[in-house]
Amino acid sequence: MSGHGPAIPMTARPSGPLRGTAQVPGDKSISHRALILGALSVGETRITGLLEGQDVLDTARAMRAFGAEVTQHGPGEWSVHGVGVGGFAEPDGVIDCGNSGTGVRLIMGAMATTDITATFTGDASLNKRPMGRVTDPLAEFGAQSFGRSGGRLPLTLIGAAQPVPVRYTLPVPSAQVKSAVLLAGLNAPGQTVVVEAEPTRDHTERMLRGFGAEITVADMTEGRVITLTGQPELQAQPVAVPRDPSSAAFPVCAALLVPQSEILVPGVSQNPTRNGIYLTLQEMGADLVMENPRSEGGEPVADLRVRHSPLRGIAVPPERAASMIDEYPVLAALAALAEGVTVMRGIRELRVKESDRIDAMARGLEACGVRVEETEDSLSVHGMAQVPGGATVQTHIDHRIAMSFLCLGLAAQKPIRVDDASPIATSFPVFEDLMRALGAQITRENT
Repeated sequence: MSGHGPAIPMTARPSGPLRGTAQVPGDKSISHRALILGALSVGETRITGLLEGQDVLDTARAMRAFGAEVTQHGPGEWSVHGVGVGGFAEPDGVIDCGNSGTGVRLIMGAMATTDITATFTGDASLNKRPMGRVTDPLAEFGAQSFGRSGGRLPLTLIGAAQPVPVRYTLPVPSAQVKSAVLLAGLNAPGQTVVVEAEPTRDHTERMLRGFGAEITVADMTEGRVITLTGQPELQAQPVAVPRDPSSAAFPVCAALLVPQSEILVPGVSQNPTRNGIYLTLQEMGADLVMENPRSEGGEPVADLRVRHSPLRGIAVPPERAASMIDEYPVLAALAALAEGVTVMRGIRELRVKESDRIDAMARGLEACGVRVEETEDSLSVHGMAQVPGGATVQTHIDHRIAMSFLCLGLAAQKPIRVDDASPIATSFPVFEDLMRALGAQITRENT
């Protein structure tokens, strides 16, 4: 899947009220980790609710290439027969991670302390993204990497024959880097320590503990200190994947934008390292209620009831960025119809996602008639009573850019067209059908 397929232009038109129940797919972050930890465990891991987007399917294929037995039994129902910590076999071919930065970085971590060699590639978007932020700490374990300039894919990683544990302080908040280091630490003797100044999503820590690893988390003066004892025997576990809060943000924001809308989004993860978007929406005045809070698979979840609301612009606290980094594109779209200015600071990380998301959102909003201001690590959106729309937006092979502008098009004065919606399949393959079932006027163009 390294070659990007034919473009699929889509258009969103002003819509009537959105109504109904939005069954969003399983959490992508947890789906990746369930497959990888299942492959590193002894026994059979049964997974329910797995996201079957292309990103996760690429990770499943990679785990097979490293020797695990990965089987689909039905929609969302999968099993993984693992090979144990340090048991990865050397793959016969190149590991193609498609569009997934999470997949490639976590898989690199998982193999970096095993004495094997693997070559990684991806699609045009992934091959532009920086990998040095992962390969640098993996080198401290003893791994070697050889890639294109700037540490970009395609890249060959030679695992450490005699790995050593490391103590690593994250230079930027990144759950992907943290997770890669922790997964590498599994096959290193002694204790591997990761220090993060700002907490990032903690699914890896939670799931490692669930699979039997010895891991502690302590809040210290230097930050959040995570200590993992290496060379455990991970035991296969059942994993129930909660629904993805990042995917849920799209129907939630669409319902907030379209007058007279009311929808229910059940079973959405409310992990405190992932729920920043919902706190922000409530601060903006959203009629958003968390119903039936409960725990599923070790993760807090709730049903989200959302009603159209008049919104006001706010300054989003920059320390919240790590808990909502993937939701800023749809927040920027929403902010276009909020009263006043919405200021998003501390979001430099968006520059190195599937696209430069600050630039992509700024240019797209300007094309739709919205005033914006940007710096290297901020974006300000000046809300207006009505968004003109009527533009074609460049998505830059980025699923979240595509979905964000399709949501905005439902409430703009004129339709908004995105040049290519095909990347949506990487994370939210049922987006189109789900939104149409709620009443959204989203159509594909004949190509």
